[in-house]
Amino acid sequence: MSTTHTKRLPMLAMEGAMARWYARTRGSASQLDIYRKQATSFTDSLPQDVEILEIAPGPGYFAVELARRGFRVTGLDISHSFVEIAARHARREGVTADFRHGDVAAQPFPDGSFDVIVCQAAFKNFREPVKALNEMRRVLRPGGVALIQDMNRDASTADIGVEVSRMGLSRRDALLTRLALRGLRRRAYSAERFRRLAAASDFTTCTIGADGIGLEVRLTRTS
Repeated sequence: MSTTHTKRLPMLAMEGAMARWYARTRGSASQLDIYRKQATSFTDSLPQDVEILEIAPGPGYFAVELARRGFRVTGLDISHSFVEIAARHARREGVTADFRHGDVAAQPFPDGSFDVIVCQAAFKNFREPVKALNEMRRVLRPGGVALIQDMNRDASTADIGVEVSRMGLSRRDALLTRLALRGLRRRAYSAERFRRLAAASDFTTCTIGADGIGLEVRLTRTS
């Protein structure tokens, strides 16, 4: 049966102690520096008046860096814990960002609310991927772009090791993170499978690049 039309087994939202552990491991000094550099690169060519939606922002580190650069940023996450953690991080950093609880497949926003959508390391976990894509297109304005960055199912174990080595984690957290990424790889999409998802969605097409353990998928609402 085609993976483009079936629901996937759901993953439980990270809550409580698990969410706090994830926030801690992703909040190391080296990781925060990566988020700052990513935010700079991501926004360099964007007009200052665009509205950005980050889907599944987790602890909110990337969203806060986007907001720090003066952009209007909204984060939507299925985890109540992450919404609280991200909002607290934004207040602590003195930036304005709106973090909301909700489901990517039934987003609580009117049609055409955003110019840009970004989703990092979460799409592989969505239970209804085509419906998630359709909702992304719905809340984009015409000409708007959704950028999905996630694991590549074709990534090697060596690729995972290189990625974890860049995170600056303790030996224990590095081991746990490697194990987690190997498990998550089984849920990830290859480039070809993602093209089929896009073709089955209201976007109909996408462009895909691969680098290390990741895929970067770009989808545009043309009308």
